[in-house]
Amino acid sequence: MIFPATRGALAALTIVAVLISPAVAAQAASPSQPQTLQTIVVTATRIARPAFDVPASIDAVQLNGTGTDRPNINPSEALHQVPGVLARDRQNYAQDEQISIRGFGARSTFGVRGVRLYTDGIPATMPDGQGQVSHFDLGSADRIEVLRGPFSALYGNSSGGVIQIFTADGSDPPQQRIDAQAGSYDTYHLDLNARGLLDPFGYNVDASHFQTQGFREHSRAHRDNGNAKLTYDTKSGGKLTLLLNSVRVDALDPQGLTWAQFLADPPQAASSALTYDTRKIVQQTQGGVVYEQPLDDHQSVRVLAYYGDRAITQFLSVPMFAQANPLSSGGVVDLAAKYGGVDARWIWRGKLLQQPLQFTTGVNWDRENQHRLGYENFVGDVLGVVGALRRNEQDDVYDFDQYAQGSWDFAPRWSLTAGVRHSSVHFGSDDAYITANNPDDSGRVEYSATTPVAGLLFRANTDWNLYASFGRGFETPTFNELAYRADGGAGLAFNLKPALSDNGEIGSKWRWDNGGKLDLALFQSDTRNELAVYSSSGGRTTYQNIGRARRRGIEFELDMPLATDWRAQLAYTLLDARFTQASGCVNGDCAVAAGARIPGVPRQQFYGELRWGAEHGWHAGLNLFAVSAVYADDANTARAPGYGLVGADFGYVARVSGATIAPFLRFDNLFDRKVIGSVIVNNSNGGYFEPAPGRSVMVGMSVQL
Repeated sequence: MIFPATRGALAALTIVAVLISPAVAAQAASPSQPQTLQTIVVTATRIARPAFDVPASIDAVQLNGTGTDRPNINPSEALHQVPGVLARDRQNYAQDEQISIRGFGARSTFGVRGVRLYTDGIPATMPDGQGQVSHFDLGSADRIEVLRGPFSALYGNSSGGVIQIFTADGSDPPQQRIDAQAGSYDTYHLDLNARGLLDPFGYNVDASHFQTQGFREHSRAHRDNGNAKLTYDTKSGGKLTLLLNSVRVDALDPQGLTWAQFLADPPQAASSALTYDTRKIVQQTQGGVVYEQPLDDHQSVRVLAYYGDRAITQFLSVPMFAQANPLSSGGVVDLAAKYGGVDARWIWRGKLLQQPLQFTTGVNWDRENQHRLGYENFVGDVLGVVGALRRNEQDDVYDFDQYAQGSWDFAPRWSLTAGVRHSSVHFGSDDAYITANNPDDSGRVEYSATTPVAGLLFRANTDWNLYASFGRGFETPTFNELAYRADGGAGLAFNLKPALSDNGEIGSKWRWDNGGKLDLALFQSDTRNELAVYSSSGGRTTYQNIGRARRRGIEFELDMPLATDWRAQLAYTLLDARFTQASGCVNGDCAVAAGARIPGVPRQQFYGELRWGAEHGWHAGLNLFAVSAVYADDANTARAPGYGLVGADFGYVARVSGATIAPFLRFDNLFDRKVIGSVIVNNSNGGYFEPAPGRSVMVGMSVQL
C-alpha cells in the first residue's frame, strides 16, 4: 500500500483500475492517432520552447477547457495534477492558499513563501519572498506553468519553484462567456469574460465574484476579482500589452484547531477566533505594461514595467495579557504597501558553430514600500476592535538582479541549457514608535548571491528525451521573519542568514503521437542555513537558522489517451524532506533533532483521474487525491494523518443557436471522509489543524457565445 488508505480511497482505486484495463487494451490495439501539437512553455527558458525539449521539470496546465467541470475559484483545483506541487485550499480565505514545491515553502503559515509567483510576468512575490495568489484570475487565463527543480533559481530570491499564470490573448471570432456555480455551504461564484480581436487591437476582460459561508464556523468570505489584458500590434512588428488587475477580499479567520477540538467537532472555529472576531480585509490594484520589439532577424527586446498598491487590515487573536509586554506590536495589523518594478531583456537567436543557439540577458529591479501600523485589539473590555497604537514603522525592500541564460543544440542529439543570476536584496526599516520601554527597532541588512544553473539534454529518439541539471538557489528571510530578534533586543534579526541550496535532478520524458506523455524525475536539494522557528508566544515569533536540510525524491507523471473518448492522468510524488542537523530553541519545546521531518511536507502524494467524453455531448470524470501524514511542527510532536479523497463530476456540452452551453454537477469528498486538509506549521498554541469539508456538491453552467 502506498497510503494508509481509507475504504473510500480503496474503492475508488479499484473502480479506476477496472475501468482503465479494457481501455488500455483498446488503445494498444487501435491504430496510431494523429500527431498532437507539443505543449509550448516559456517559464524555464524565457523563450518559447516545447516542454519536451527543456532539461527541467515543467508543466503547463490548460485552463477553461470545455468539459473540465472546475469552478476556477482557486489555483489548487488545477495544481493537484502536477507532481511535486502541494496546493491546499485551507478553507480560510483570510490566509490564502497553502502552496509548496518539493518541500520548499511548506513552513509558511500564511500566503506563499519559498516559491516564486507571477501573473503575466508581473511578480506576485514581493522582493523579500512573501507572495499571494488571491489575485490570480482563472476565468481569463489560458494556462498555469509550473517549474520545479534547479532552473527555478534563475528567478532569484525565494525560488524553490515557479508558478506563473498567463492570461489568454484576444480571440477571433470574439467570445463572451458566463460561468455560474452554486454549491454547499452557501457557496456562489459568477464569472463574466469577453475577449476578441479588432485588428490591430486585442482584448480579454474578466470580472468575477465569489462568496461562501464556509465549511467551518466563522469562515465567511467574499472575493471580487477583475483582470484585463489589452494588446496592440505595431506596424514595425512589435507588440504592446497593457495588464490591469484588482482584487478585494473580506474574510473571517476560523484559525486552527487542536487535535482534541478536531476530534470533537471539525467545523468549529477556535474559541480565540470568536473572542477576538479574527478577520482580514485585503484590497489590491496593480497595472503593468509589456513592450516586445524585434530588432532584426536575430534580435529582439522585451521591457516590462509594473506598479501596484495593497492595503491589509487584519485582526489577530493576540491575548490582552500578551500585549502588556511593552515590546508587543498589538493584535491589529494595518498595512499599506506600494510596489513596482522593471524587467528588461535582450534576446538573440542564431547559430554557433552552425548549430542553433538562443540567448537571453537582462536586468530586473523590484521594490516594495510598506507603512506598517499595529494596534491593540481591544478598548477597555471590548475585544476585536482597534485600540491604542503599538507599532509604527516604514519598511522598504528592493532587489536588483542581473541574469543571462542560453540554450545551444550543439550536436544533432544533444542540447545544453545554462544560465546565471546575481541577486542583491536590500531590507530597511525605520521605526517611528519609540518609548522608554520600546527601543528603536530601525535597521538595514543586505543579502546577495550568485546562482548558476546548467542542464544537459539527450534525444534518445524522436519520442524520448533524457536530461540532467544542477543549480544553486537561495532564500532570504522575509520581513516577517526579520521583524523580531530572538534575543529580544532592538532592531532587525541581523543574525539570520539566507538559506542556500544545491539542487540536482535527472529525468526522462516520453511523448506519444496521440498526445500522451510519461515523465519521470529524480531530484535532491541540500540546504544550508534552513530557516525555522526559534520561539513563538504572545503573537510574537522569532526565527533561527538551523543548519542543514535535505529534500529528495521521485516524481512520476502519466497523461494518456486510452480508447476513444477516454483519458487517464496520474501524478505521484515520493518526497523525503528532513533536517539533517540538530538545533535547539529558546525553551526546549521546539528543539529539532537530526533526521526530523520538515513539517507540512507529506512523504507521498498521489493524484489520479479518469475522464470520458468528447468535445460535445456527455462527459464524466472520477478522481482521487491522496497524501500521507504530515508533521505540524519542527520537533515532530504533532502529526496530521494521511487521507484519500474521491471526487466525481458529470456534464453535458451542447451547441444551441451559435452558443455553447455546458452544465455540470460536481461532488468532492464523495465518501464524506473526516480529514485534516492542511496544517499551520509551528502554531504556538497547538492549533495546528485545519479541517477539510465533508461531502460537498456544486452545480454549475457555462454559456459561451
